[in-house]
Amino acid sequence: MSEGLYVGLMTGTSMDGIDAALLDTADKRLRLRAAHSVRHDSELRRRLLAVDAATPLGEIIALDAQVGRALAETTLALLDKAGVSRGDVHAIGSHGQTVWHDPDTPRPTTLQIGDPTRIAQATGITVVADFRRRDLAAGGQGAPLAPAFHHAFFASRDEHRVVVNIGGMANLTHLPAQGEPARVVGFDTGPGNVLLDLWHGRHRGGPCDAQGQWAASGRVDPVLLARFLDDPYFRRPPPKSTGRDYFNMQWLERAGVSNHVPSAVQATLAQLTAVSIADAVQGSIPGATRVLVCGGGAHNRDLMGRLAAALPTMTVEDTGSAGIAPDWVEAAGFAWLAREALAGRATNIPAVTGASGPVPMGAIYPGAAR
Repeated sequence: MSEGLYVGLMTGTSMDGIDAALLDTADKRLRLRAAHSVRHDSELRRRLLAVDAATPLGEIIALDAQVGRALAETTLALLDKAGVSRGDVHAIGSHGQTVWHDPDTPRPTTLQIGDPTRIAQATGITVVADFRRRDLAAGGQGAPLAPAFHHAFFASRDEHRVVVNIGGMANLTHLPAQGEPARVVGFDTGPGNVLLDLWHGRHRGGPCDAQGQWAASGRVDPVLLARFLDDPYFRRPPPKSTGRDYFNMQWLERAGVSNHVPSAVQATLAQLTAVSIADAVQGSIPGATRVLVCGGGAHNRDLMGRLAAALPTMTVEDTGSAGIAPDWVEAAGFAWLAREALAGRATNIPAVTGASGPVPMGAIYPGAAR
């Protein structure tokens, strides 16, 4: 199996754009060579956010093609930025855009769009995509997928760590000192930025509360916070995963937020994200000393401050201190997953997803004929 360059593409539950990372695995070391980000235009984001169970099939197919083209264009922009030839890249790992994730029904389902055949055709590079469904077929949640990469990149021989990704949803990975992959624990803790973004968009406009300034201006409502935390999801033991299908505007409205001052709701939602992560860390990972945060939430000063306050005995910092900037961890992870898929190695962790056993993940779409 060739070591070398792999591209990873990530489109998260915030649905705001595409992150691309160029990962160098030469000499079996992992090093981020370059990164690039492209924001979705407002109309594409609106259409993606509108997808639900009633969306016409024709719209899903059209979005699949459009996102696939955008993923290909982002890949080419990354390679141009890095000065790297397409022929030097072994494969692209594309997460795709999740538009549906419902693993807890009698017939578990998940769907990520972004046509990988269009990426392969436009770039000539082999693409690995559709990572989640094999784990679902094995009885797992299909998520989170990042823990295996977190173990490969962030595990320490002498420090007990937790990696927390705060994207639309928040998830964590437990990395015990000198731990083996089988001992790694990971699950979705609940909402990350999704409810904060939705509430901000409704009352202030724009995609997000930059650095948590609006949340910082409000006062947490303890009664409302208790109502939020009373949701059964937070009490469920892992393995578990979630998404926009669960934590959405309807969830907020059922909690009765319309009778509260908007800034107080924003502050309370920020506290919900911080407390639900902290409760998960303290309840499932006793003894951890360092929390490494990645994802867009790492740039939210208010949220990071709340998380540090909720974990006073631990060091809370972003993943930049451990070798990779927080914006690029997930994209780099899918580059690594592509490498592992081509090698035929299993990359799910049954203790994380609940699958019946290890399985290789990702469908392979060959690039240009040679």
